[in-house]
Amino acid sequence: MSRRTMIRRILVLGALTALGPLTIDLYLPAFPDIAGDLSATEAQVQLTLTGTLLGFAVGQLILGPWSDAVGRRRPLIAATLTHVVASLLCAVAPSIEVLGVFRVLQGMAAAAGAVVSMAVVRDLYTGLPAVRLLSRLMLVTGVAPVLAPTLGGQVLQLTDWRGVFWVLAALGLGLVAVVVFGLQETLPEDRRRSGGVADTLRTYGSILRERTFVGLMLTGGLMMAALFGYIAGSSFVFQDVFGLSEQAYGIVFGVNSLGLIMATQLNARLVRRVRPQWILAGALVVASVAAALMVAFAATGALGFYGIAVPLFVILTTVGFTMPNIPVLALASHGRSAGTAAALLGAMNFAVGAVSAPLVGAFGTGSAVPMAAVMFAMAVLAVGAMFLVARPRHIIGLEPDPPITGEAPPPAVVETHVPEPAAAGRRRRLTRLATGRAHRPAATHDTVPGAARPATMGGRRERRQRSRS
Repeated sequence: MSRRTMIRRILVLGALTALGPLTIDLYLPAFPDIAGDLSATEAQVQLTLTGTLLGFAVGQLILGPWSDAVGRRRPLIAATLTHVVASLLCAVAPSIEVLGVFRVLQGMAAAAGAVVSMAVVRDLYTGLPAVRLLSRLMLVTGVAPVLAPTLGGQVLQLTDWRGVFWVLAALGLGLVAVVVFGLQETLPEDRRRSGGVADTLRTYGSILRERTFVGLMLTGGLMMAALFGYIAGSSFVFQDVFGLSEQAYGIVFGVNSLGLIMATQLNARLVRRVRPQWILAGALVVASVAAALMVAFAATGALGFYGIAVPLFVILTTVGFTMPNIPVLALASHGRSAGTAAALLGAMNFAVGAVSAPLVGAFGTGSAVPMAAVMFAMAVLAVGAMFLVARPRHIIGLEPDPPITGEAPPPAVVETHVPEPAAAGRRRRLTRLATGRAHRPAATHDTVPGAARPATMGGRRERRQRSRS
């Protein structure tokens, strides 16, 4: 595969992956305007975000199995068109309740980009090439949530909050064109799964009975929960506790995101030397130690701002090592059900994250201890899930595999060994020996290494004799 083809795939899949974070975060700066225009409370506006996250999780559970049954392109095109329609309906919503309903639909449709992109990577690559490609895609995942509120703020400089959803509709329409003209089908018909809802439920059950997958799924969900705890509590900690301005908080948030982004790119190089399961295990241990230090610094007030900011940077950096490796390790043995398995991974991430985010506020926002404690608990549980459930030593090591080029590989031919009589075996060995001797080239000074040895050995003997004398 040429470098140009690889770059094109990264751009297409990256654009699809970015649709989810942009759908979730682009309208965040418009919360006050939405509340004022629709006569809603801040809590009601926050519920529209919760509905989007719920839709994003449920949408993956639906779209993943569907893409395993009919291929990747059809669900992706249908869901992205649905996203366009939902965005237009959000733009003309007359009340906060109607906006909330359409945001759920919008989140479900946006899930296609995330889950199908991951399945496409599994269709085309396995092993270390897949890790490297996912590391590039995680760059988009890390950048999009950081840039989305900033882009949303710029959109609000030109229009009102409804204009944000017009922008999302235009983005979705552009992605439909990208999929139609820039993404070929990657799942051949003979590798598709069919059987309806019953078969889908059986597939979910069989995947969830695999210990390694469950361990990796829990590990990823718990680390995402730590990330959501940071997102939910960091603004209160840095602005209310440490007194940072909005601009200064944005810089801190950007620096932490930069650590995550750099880690995803470093991971693409590191997997050439270290197996992904050990990179993942090491990152989890480092995250737990950093979170423990952050709890201690938050409780004692030691080092002040730096006692929180530095451990946070370390934890966010370790997330950059976990995000690319978990999907590849979890999907390695699920080629025929990559969409379904990817859906479970994504749904777990957002389900556990949605539970962990309110915990920070429930324990109070007057200090950094609640945020640090939640992140520490999630990191420790992630270590337990990795070492006690997934067990790194039992995860099959990944080696570079050739990409699948459009068609399914032919099934391997298994030759059955039939015992033969001892006499026949001896005759066959004698025949091969005679044939080999008959076709062996004549020995010459150039073909026989030993031909040059006498002079060399003789020279050594003469030198030894002279030295003794």
